[in-house]
Amino acid sequence: MKTMIVAIGLAMLSGCASSGGASWSSLSAPPECAKINSDQELSLSLADEMINSGKLHAGLANLQRLPDDLPAVRLRKAKIYRLLGQREAEPLYRSLLSGCLAAEGEHGLGQLAAGRGDNEQALVYLQRAARLSPTDEKIRNDLGVVYLNQRRLKEARFEFITAMELKQSDQLAALNLVTLLIYQGNWKQASEVVSRVGLSPGQVTEAKARAEKLRTTAPNDRVATAGDPARPEAPPSTTQR
Repeated sequence: MKTMIVAIGLAMLSGCASSGGASWSSLSAPPECAKINSDQELSLSLADEMINSGKLHAGLANLQRLPDDLPAVRLRKAKIYRLLGQREAEPLYRSLLSGCLAAEGEHGLGQLAAGRGDNEQALVYLQRAARLSPTDEKIRNDLGVVYLNQRRLKEARFEFITAMELKQSDQLAALNLVTLLIYQGNWKQASEVVSRVGLSPGQVTEAKARAEKLRTTAPNDRVATAGDPARPEAPPSTTQR
């Protein structure tokens, strides 16, 4: 993976470190979250398993046993409501902005805005999230998605490669980078990424379809965001993201 990053980085990212759309001036660091007890931690872990397996209603039911004053509870509830398309998600994300999970709150608001096709507002939230938590690969991937939706390709490449370096086992950013390269007609580098990262033929087909959709639609459609499990109500989201 590191070899791939160097090869692509030299070819595509010269000068991009200073040309990204986000202003990386520092924000005040959020406070640390209060510690939770072992029973609460177990309940949160169980809820996470249910959310990740698409059992959103069961996950919500488990969270309803926990106090709402815990930011970690509100964050998970917000994610469930967002995946279910319910309006309760936004106020829950906003309730996190002044606390220890401010970056996650900004990220969630950015995902909601991207889901509405409002890339300008999504960009504001995700840039703030990335400044608060610059090493979160999901935030960086989803910021890249918004740049790609806006056809700001240099910035999108920069964010996808950053996400890939931050978590080399996560193929989502690689899939988005391949989509971008195919969109540009750069099949040689797309093939190199596919081989080095080990994307499946199905993922390549998915990237081709997304690239074609980008060519034929206005800059408001969505590519692939981070961390959204399949829902029983709808097929998996195609946005971060």
